[in-house]
Amino acid sequence: MTTTITTTTGARRGLAATLLARRGAVYLNESAPFPPTSALGSLAGITLLEADLLERGYLLSNDLRQVLVRNTDTQLATIGRVLLADIDAALGADRDHTPLFRSFPASTPTDTLALYVDRVLSLLLQTPEQPCVLCGSRTTVQPVDPCAHLVCTSCFDGADLSACPICQRPIDADDPFLRPQHHRPTAGARRALPDRLRILAHGGDLADRMADATAELTVLLSRTGALSPQDTDDLATLLDHAGDRTDLQWLPETIPGRETKARVLAWLLNEPDHYQSVLPAVTAHITTATDVLRLVAVRSGGDAGLVTPTRFTAIPRPLRRTLLQALDRLDVTLVAEDMRRHAQAWKHLAERLHPFEYATRYPKAALAVAVLRETALTGDVLSRTLEATARRVPAASTNRPKVALALWSSQVETALAEADLPRALTLLAQRPGELLRRLDHVLRTAGDDHAQNVLDTLEQAAPHVAPAVILSALGEIRTRTRKGTKRVFFPKGGNAKAHITADERAPLPDAAVDRAVSILTGEILRRAGRLTPVDTAVIDAGLHGVIAPFAERTASRALVTLPRGSELPLPDGRTVRLFLHWMESADSGRTDLDLSAAMFNDTWDHIGTCDYTRLRFAGSAAVHSGDLQSAPAPRGASEFIDLDLDQLAAAGVRYLVTAVFSYNNVPFDHLAEAFAGFMARDEDGNTGAVYDPRQVEQRFDLTGQARASVPLLIDVQGRTMRWLDIVRGVTGTHHAVHRHAHDLADLGEGLTGLFTSGARIGLGELATWQAAARATNVVVRHLDGSTAAYQRQPEETTADFAARIGTPLTDRHVDLHATEVNLAYLLRGDLPLAAGGEAYALHPAGLDARQVRLLGASDLVSALIPR
Repeated sequence: MTTTITTTTGARRGLAATLLARRGAVYLNESAPFPPTSALGSLAGITLLEADLLERGYLLSNDLRQVLVRNTDTQLATIGRVLLADIDAALGADRDHTPLFRSFPASTPTDTLALYVDRVLSLLLQTPEQPCVLCGSRTTVQPVDPCAHLVCTSCFDGADLSACPICQRPIDADDPFLRPQHHRPTAGARRALPDRLRILAHGGDLADRMADATAELTVLLSRTGALSPQDTDDLATLLDHAGDRTDLQWLPETIPGRETKARVLAWLLNEPDHYQSVLPAVTAHITTATDVLRLVAVRSGGDAGLVTPTRFTAIPRPLRRTLLQALDRLDVTLVAEDMRRHAQAWKHLAERLHPFEYATRYPKAALAVAVLRETALTGDVLSRTLEATARRVPAASTNRPKVALALWSSQVETALAEADLPRALTLLAQRPGELLRRLDHVLRTAGDDHAQNVLDTLEQAAPHVAPAVILSALGEIRTRTRKGTKRVFFPKGGNAKAHITADERAPLPDAAVDRAVSILTGEILRRAGRLTPVDTAVIDAGLHGVIAPFAERTASRALVTLPRGSELPLPDGRTVRLFLHWMESADSGRTDLDLSAAMFNDTWDHIGTCDYTRLRFAGSAAVHSGDLQSAPAPRGASEFIDLDLDQLAAAGVRYLVTAVFSYNNVPFDHLAEAFAGFMARDEDGNTGAVYDPRQVEQRFDLTGQARASVPLLIDVQGRTMRWLDIVRGVTGTHHAVHRHAHDLADLGEGLTGLFTSGARIGLGELATWQAAARATNVVVRHLDGSTAAYQRQPEETTADFAARIGTPLTDRHVDLHATEVNLAYLLRGDLPLAAGGEAYALHPAGLDARQVRLLGASDLVSALIPR
């Protein structure tokens, strides 16, 4: 028997872990049946493996269990060890999670100030071989290793502490001061299964694994927008297993995602020996000058999004010629336009490409660079070549001392500044995406008299725009009939930042907004109608709290892929336990991360905190596990906060914003590792292991140059969690949450207002539009388990059908257990689907990727490709 499970190495997970996360599949070669005695021995091993998986929130499917039972105990042990290692890495359960106070939350001090005073007095006044300055005991003071602080074993409980009580930094595990007691789960304690529970399926053998890897690669290559960091990592893993670079049958003719395309082309160019085979494919996929810039940036180890500057590496001559040839066959005006968007980067890249050396062979490429660099025309051979080329370009001007091009963006800005709407619309119609991005501005410029012209142009442009742009424009424009108070921007960058400012725009006329919404919604429905029709579709009403994905480039790598801004209910009667773990690297030095929570009332007034400055809020409403101030390898350090929602609500808390600060301003990406998340604990939260992987609902990485992360916001009274996944710009050191309370209030209020205003399309809305366009029957499942069925009527338009879904105007009752469902949009994959069906599920649960096509949130957007 051969197992195809491999361990994950480095920051990027291996192929087995990738397919495990994306498809819930384990790949094993089936072995011949063993004698009954051997099989009986394996049954015991499988039972142990099932118990270990259940402790992590996973179950074995029947088919996977049947394959595992054919293995010997030795083989089963190998399979189980590697499988559990991959799962533990995803959950963060492969790290030590001992808090400062081992019996947290019970042993967390009630008086944080008194604890601080005791620490300071011991540090300043305690001397060797002298009585304890706190209690007067003569024989209980001893130094701890390695910090050598003098600690009284009577005043500080070594059985409960995991670090030096004075400096709160880890000490030697064998130090006699430490007398750790092992805390085990209480027998009979109730421990519910997590919402993210997943049933693992047998994916097949080695050939099946490669086929599934190719299928997942195809999915990523079809995405229209920028991939999330986790999808980017998975793309690299899948490419490494795509096969020989000379066999490019898996490579599609077009790759709609620009950054994805750059990464794929750069991967093809990793082996210079294969240039002869791959260079034609590279040339065929380059359609803009920015494609060239992205490709070279990725090849040089830089950013495909072109957010951060890249130091370009040397470019071999064959590749140099290929890139110049690709530029030369494009419209020189568009090339010059693209170059100006990233002028500094292109000036540096031109030094590597040497376009003027090839000016006679690739004259248009040389002309575009000359326009960018404002090259003087001196009458030499190069100047004559540039002038001759420019004379063939209508938009070019060859008046010495330099050549120039009339660029599209300059013409648009001039037309808008001069209120020349006909000219602006003519130009914007040439680039439909830009029209939608500027729709609000253009409608305000047009006023009531010319709004109809704008909307007519919009109707002609909409069919040619990328789906993410349409969804963004629709969300924004439909909220513009009322005066806004704040605007929220998510600037393109290496971290997910939110910029909030006052909204000084006047509202738009109702009639103009209504028609714009009708045009954009109609276009979405038309595109959805081109997808494969089905008979019955199911939609979970709970998806209306989930936001369609946007700005995924900066999304955190997470256990559960939840789009930014999404709101989900929290389990009733359970404690929310926040957690943070980090480990220092050689470059970071001593690093102190702090897990914090800020509490606000209905009007966003700051009413309390729970962090290292205040370990308890309102008794046990919020309890901190203690402030560890360093995290040396290999153990690292962990902090926790327990939140009792009932007690928080009784204390007047409406909103709770969680945050992670780097106290001494060390960026997250300087650390060996850093991650955080939350788990839903049962009511008896004082029992059991402090870090219970079974109860982990979300775990996400802390990365990038950020020093402060704001991952989520809890509506205490509404019992919901909103996933923010935002970083904050902070300066200096000694960060504490109360010092940032005002900024956190503005952030929480601004983002809550944004995501509840309708300015971002909900995944439930998108699911409704797609189901209405594709299905004859649509069933809505409500949170209480009830259903409502809708059947398209003979004379009913798709738009009318979509508008009726979710209303009381229902049709006949549908028994889902007796109905073949072909399409589903679910919170949990607990609904049987017909073979070959499609399903989006936030938590896939028991959906089998071999039987059902599993969709990601981004796939729902990418499916709406333009004509």
